[in-house]
Amino acid sequence: MKALIIDDERLARKELTSLLAPFEHLQVVGEAANADEAEQLVAELKPDLLFLDVNMPGRDGFELLEALDPAPHVIFVTAYDEHALHAFQVNALDYLVKPIDPERLAAALEKLPEPEAGDGPTREMLHEGDQIFLKDGEKCWFVTLKDVRLFQSEGNYVRVLFDDQKPLVLRSLNTLEKKLDPLVFFRVSRKHIVNLRWVEKIEPWFNGGLMVKLRSGETVEVSRRQASRFKELLSL
Repeated sequence: MKALIIDDERLARKELTSLLAPFEHLQVVGEAANADEAEQLVAELKPDLLFLDVNMPGRDGFELLEALDPAPHVIFVTAYDEHALHAFQVNALDYLVKPIDPERLAAALEKLPEPEAGDGPTREMLHEGDQIFLKDGEKCWFVTLKDVRLFQSEGNYVRVLFDDQKPLVLRSLNTLEKKLDPLVFFRVSRKHIVNLRWVEKIEPWFNGGLMVKLRSGETVEVSRRQASRFKELLSL
């Protein structure tokens, strides 16, 4: 598994590299001192994991993650205490507080999923097992796509519905549609993309369209134009 260390402090990067040396399954493929360097290295090296500092000159760690689509797995490395981390500690893979405790580092690495052949978080198409990073105001989430039941267009933004959360992100539905696996995420109308795994019930609707009820209780209309393709996917 390939890892990239992103921290504006050279000594902090050196210390973490040393602490990671005993983990033979992990290869540190590069270091970056800021978000601009990191973004370029992510594109070139395609790491599976980022060790990411939050506060850096220029863009911070969260702003970097917003620019990565999709983002690799992330372990935050920060000088913040638990209170400051409360907003995102349950959403990232893990976080480490400086100075890094070797046992905490080992525990964080145990949370990494087993790699699969040909699988990687930086591939072009996003599949239901991939993670995405979302930020709405001060709140941040790492979400596995299988848990997202609905994408809803609202002007230049998209509302992402998962669990009891509905963050609004600056992205177009057209852009998302091109990246999502079409066998799982289906564009039912101009305003909605539905996760087919969440479909509970389908009923005929006006003008040859369909009405879909999700397991979460929401209902979404399938346009007449998309109804035939929708039926094919669900073998109706």
